Amino acid sequence: MSGEIVLGSYGEKLGHYTLVKKEKVPEDMAEKTWIRWLIRKEDGAPNFAMRVFEVESGGHIKAHSHPWEHEIFVLEGVGDIRIGDRVYRVTSGFFIYIPPNVEHEYWNKGDKPLVFICLIPHTKQ
Repeated sequence: MSGEIVLGSYGEKLGHYTLVKKEKVPEDMAEKTWIRWLIRKEDGAPNFAMRVFEVESGGHIKAHSHPWEHEIFVLEGVGDIRIGDRVYRVTSGFFIYIPPNVEHEYWNKGDKPLVFICLIPHTKQ
């Protein structure tokens, strides 16, 4: 199964994240950043989308805010995340909750990619 994405008879979806197409995040939103949409509404998930971001060394997700929350889990790398007027250093194993309508941005501060899972509600995509 490691070489395929399974769409099961109960509506489940599973596979290795590297099998999902990596898409460049537009330059007006980020620099040196990629996204993989692992689980979407089109997959039958009624509430949330799951994405994996990869921010290359020196990369940056620009300041933005929106009326939905984020739940993030850092898989690897070292980064700074600004939430409102506070900046936090995060590394592998950190979890982050970003409330709705709070400006935030991310920087990769290491030599290797900053990789994190990010969940968002479907109703706000």
